[in-house]
Amino acid sequence: MKRTILILCCLFILGSCDKTERPKKPENLIAKDKMVNILFDVFVFNAAKGTERRSLDKHHVTPDVYIYEKYQIDSLQFVKSNEYYAYDVKAYEDIINEVEARLIAKKAVYEAEIEKEEDRRRERLDSIKKLGDDTKKNRTFDTAKQDK
Repeated sequence: MKRTILILCCLFILGSCDKTERPKKPENLIAKDKMVNILFDVFVFNAAKGTERRSLDKHHVTPDVYIYEKYQIDSLQFVKSNEYYAYDVKAYEDIINEVEARLIAKKAVYEAEIEKEEDRRRERLDSIKKLGDDTKKNRTFDTAKQDK
């Protein structure tokens, strides 16, 4: 009896493991390079939602709507194209790697800009400090003159 139940369970488990079929190529499939651009924007917006949610709300920016309008697509077209590309893991990995490379490049650009701004700020502070030191020396020199 136990053996029969075990065999039935195994058959049930094997029968429930349905092979998924490759999604049909959508008629309005988004090109890979455009998909990279869309996913890049999606990743940026997702990061912004985590750090700058108030700014997005303040400017009434809805990321999904913005992306659909920018790329002139609709949500169904995006979902079907994403599903189609995601089925082929290697192709989707290539797309994601391109997105990642662009994110890293953008990050480097912004970090360089931040560093330049920090250098300018340090230079201003140093020049203000130097001006204050020069003024202090002049006061000391002037008071020494007056004492003579």
